[in-house]
Amino acid sequence: MPSRRYVYQGRILNLAIEDGFEIVEHDHAVAILAERNGKLLFVRQHRPAVGGSTLELPAGLIHPGETPQEAALRELAEEAQLSGELEFLNSFYVSPGFCDEKVFLFRASNLQPAQGTPDPDEEISVEWHDPKEVYRAAQAGKEQISAPAMAGILYYLLETTHSSL
Repeated sequence: MPSRRYVYQGRILNLAIEDGFEIVEHDHAVAILAERNGKLLFVRQHRPAVGGSTLELPAGLIHPGETPQEAALRELAEEAQLSGELEFLNSFYVSPGFCDEKVFLFRASNLQPAQGTPDPDEEISVEWHDPKEVYRAAQAGKEQISAPAMAGILYYLLETTHSSL
């Protein structure tokens, strides 16, 4: 039976060694795909881990005792001051070669203004962009985007071109 030896235990992640593999245990997260008039909602923020700003879907960690849907509504309000009806789309591991973080992707519709308190350490800007333009900019290396943002863009483009999976 494999055993994990913890090298570091922190607030949102732990680093363990199991059978010679380095494993990051990370809280699960949500991401929200919201569309208005053919544009998708993104947030731009500085990410020290990648040394620059990234364009992302509104997203965040699921707090203890919170369902993914509750977390998605909270994050949408905190980051974009919006609320809406949520539909679960899919979930996926961000980087399963070393990390157990799973992201739950939701679509928000019937968007309405909402009040949310942004995290004190977050400096984000809310931006609406054409998903094809963001995809092309990322492909050309002109824009850094997150994995959930890429998943959301591809889901949206597949859906709007009426491709079936």
